Amino acid sequence: MRGKHVIRFVVLVLVQVFILNHISLGGYVNPYLYILFILWLPFNTERWVLLLSAFLLGFTVDLFSNTLGLNAAACVVMAFARPFVISMVSTGTEFEPGTRPSIGGQGFRWFFIYSLILIVLHHAVLFYLEIFRFSEFFQTLLRVILSSLVTLGLVILSEYLTIRKRKKAKT
Repeated sequence: MRGKHVIRFVVLVLVQVFILNHISLGGYVNPYLYILFILWLPFNTERWVLLLSAFLLGFTVDLFSNTLGLNAAACVVMAFARPFVISMVSTGTEFEPGTRPSIGGQGFRWFFIYSLILIVLHHAVLFYLEIFRFSEFFQTLLRVILSSLVTLGLVILSEYLTIRKRKKAKT
């Protein structure tokens, strides 16, 4: 089980660093698929493991991207908010230990709202820390919105690709 998370961590960081970090559409759209690692962690992940994993994920991307802790900070904020977002969008149902948030398990609407909130939070922290001034507030807000939409699209696409893969493995 843990090996699967390590492989997912490495693959997402490599895709982010070597492919997605080089995509910038007009300076406004920067996809950050690596945060899928945090979104896909099991529901019963202990809080300290969640925060430490998020820090290591962000720090690893920072090392390759030369961004001085910006990704680490954004990931930790996202991981800190994750349990609150899960309880906010859930209808009081309990989740089986070891299961992860997914479209197949919770439905499209639930996963969409869960992902959207956390992605926008991550991007807002990342971009506003990066710019660190209010003179470009609305320009940065546009960047947050556009990048969040592209990232959300990639997350949903990845989720559907893994659903197909899991269904084939079961049959």
